[in-house]
Amino acid sequence: MSTLLIEGGHRLQGRVAVEGNKNAALPLLAACLLTEEECVLTNVPRIGDVEVMARLLLDLGAEVDGIGSTTLRIRAPEVRSHIPDRALVGRLRGSVLLLGPLLARVGRAHIAPPGGDFPARRSISTHLDALVAMGARQGAAADHVLEAPDGLTGASMYLYEASVTGTETALLAAASARGLTEIRHAAAEPHVVELCEFLQKMGAGVSGIGSTKIRVEGVPKLRGAEHRLGGDYIEAGSWAVVGAATGGEIDIEGAREEDIEVVAAVMKRMNVRCGMRDGVFQVKPSKPTAVRRITTGLWPAFPSDLVSLVTVLATQAEGRTLVHDWMYELRLFALEQMSGMGADLFLADAHRIIVTGPTRLRGGRMLDSRDLRSGMSLIAAGLAAEGQSRVLPLETVERGYSQLVERLQALGARVAKVE
Repeated sequence: MSTLLIEGGHRLQGRVAVEGNKNAALPLLAACLLTEEECVLTNVPRIGDVEVMARLLLDLGAEVDGIGSTTLRIRAPEVRSHIPDRALVGRLRGSVLLLGPLLARVGRAHIAPPGGDFPARRSISTHLDALVAMGARQGAAADHVLEAPDGLTGASMYLYEASVTGTETALLAAASARGLTEIRHAAAEPHVVELCEFLQKMGAGVSGIGSTKIRVEGVPKLRGAEHRLGGDYIEAGSWAVVGAATGGEIDIEGAREEDIEVVAAVMKRMNVRCGMRDGVFQVKPSKPTAVRRITTGLWPAFPSDLVSLVTVLATQAEGRTLVHDWMYELRLFALEQMSGMGADLFLADAHRIIVTGPTRLRGGRMLDSRDLRSGMSLIAAGLAAEGQSRVLPLETVERGYSQLVERLQALGARVAKVE
């Protein structure tokens, strides 16, 4: 287990480039299991979650070259098992995305309860309902056991929840199912769009891409394909908030303007000088001001993955801000640790936190990164604070941020990784 040692109170300055979208990489890797032919993914983020998914594919019998690099080559001429490694599944919520490809290739899937951030409060009932609608039979067990010995059949379905991974599970299953599948109340995030585009390249007929109603014409044999992942707008937004919270000046490369604008809109309301210029998202030194309310929502609303980080920014803004994440419980709880750093916070309930600023933060002796996004938020708080902070375990944050320590140091942050 590693700790990030931070000496805060220094402005960050410089340029940083984001890699491919983490939330696109996982379903694209799962999609590679649908075909016997080679698939090539480029601009893949070099992060912990991608490595875990790649090793899950290896465990199932696929060949994966390039683990740890930005280019992965995957071939799955045969799938040797329908039971992914239990320990790896327990580390990655995205492992649920293997259900559809396993049913398509071998007619069976047996997956332990997936891990990841606060797994107990994040149901996969939407995923299972979609697969059952396409003909999968669900066994009675603590694990997720499904069978479709005669293959899956296209279906018309309404997703009770516009779940991103639920939509992706339905898409992956539909690509090889017999006939037409229509998915209504589908998620429309950029990473869902990327999966649709990749399945098109593999030969599936996909229409309604980017909308809440997607139609998929399945094909019995999908072909290999190549795809370059789009830049991760969540990572780009994270660097933008870190820059603004430290009063710094950062140029961020790699994110598309139409993706990052969901973050930029809130930052501009908070009086942060930022915007896209010549393909680079720029953050300038600013004096942030509070906004009455910041609420998360379905795409293209403000993303829940950045709610913890924007809460840190609110501690440096003049006035009072209500941050409301109605999508997930527990995500804001880890931020209570900032009260010990001098932040003026009131956790109203599991979904709402009231922040009054600006406050001069003091270093936190031991900050617990309980999930990926809160971990990055606590690092941002440590960078904005006076004095020394420690955030652990660093591995939690490295699940979603490639070469984190090196890139922080390149921006002038005084940080060190301590084993």
